[in-house]
Amino acid sequence: MTAADGSAEAASAQEDAAQGPDRAAARRRIWWPAALAAALALALGVPALVAGGTSASGSSSLSVPADSSPEAGFARDMSTHHQQAVDLSFIVRDRTSDEPTRTLAFDIINTQANQRGMMMGWLDQWGLTQHSTAKPMAWMAMGGHGHGADYQAHDGSLMPGMATTTQLAKLRSLSGRDAEVFYLQLMLEHHKGGVEMAQGYVDMARNEAEKRLAQSMVAGQTSEIGLITDMLKERGAAPGVPAS
Repeated sequence: MTAADGSAEAASAQEDAAQGPDRAAARRRIWWPAALAAALALALGVPALVAGGTSASGSSSLSVPADSSPEAGFARDMSTHHQQAVDLSFIVRDRTSDEPTRTLAFDIINTQANQRGMMMGWLDQWGLTQHSTAKPMAWMAMGGHGHGADYQAHDGSLMPGMATTTQLAKLRSLSGRDAEVFYLQLMLEHHKGGVEMAQGYVDMARNEAEKRLAQSMVAGQTSEIGLITDMLKERGAAPGVPAS
C-alpha cells in the first residue's frame, strides 16, 4: 500500500466514524460480494477456464454455448433482472430506517450482485457480449415457456416482474413506511418473475454449473417470497402493486 492509499483509507475510515456505526457497517456489507464471488463460484462448480479450453485442474472445460443459446440468453436477461433488484434495494435502504426492511434489502443486494457477477463472468469466459439485440426472454421460447417469451416490455419493464420507470420514480419519492410497503410489493412481483425465469432455464439447461445457480435462485427467491408476504401482512398491506 502506498502512502496515498493509506491516506485515502484513513480518510474513508474517519468519514465512516463521523457518520456513525451504521455507515461503517453498511460499507462492509455492501462490498463483500466481490470477495465472496470466487467462493460461490467454486461451490457451484464454475469452471475456471484457461487458454486451450481446459480448467485450472487440467480437465476439459464445458463447451462454449452459442450466442443465441438459452445459456447465453438466461445469463444476459437474469443479469438485467438482478440489476434492477439491486437498484430497488439501494433506493429503499436510503428511504427507511426500518431494520427488517433494510436487512432484506442488504441481503438482496449481496446475493443478486454476486450472482450477476458470476453470470457476467461466464459470458466473458465464453467470449460472448454482455448484451444482445435479441428480444428479452426470446430464449424461453426454446423450452416452450410462452409467457416469458411473449412478455411485452413497457415503460422500462423489460421482463416479468420488473418495475416500470414510473414505479421506480414513485419509490424514490416515498419514505418511511410508505417506502417499505411499496418496495416490498415491487420486490414480491420481481421475485415471482425471477423464479419463473430461473425455473424456465432449469427446465432446458445444458450447462450444469449454470443450472445449479438457477436452482439456487428458485429456492432462495421462493423463500424470500414467503418472507416478503409475511412482512406485508405485518404492515397491513396488500401483496399486489397498486395501479400507478
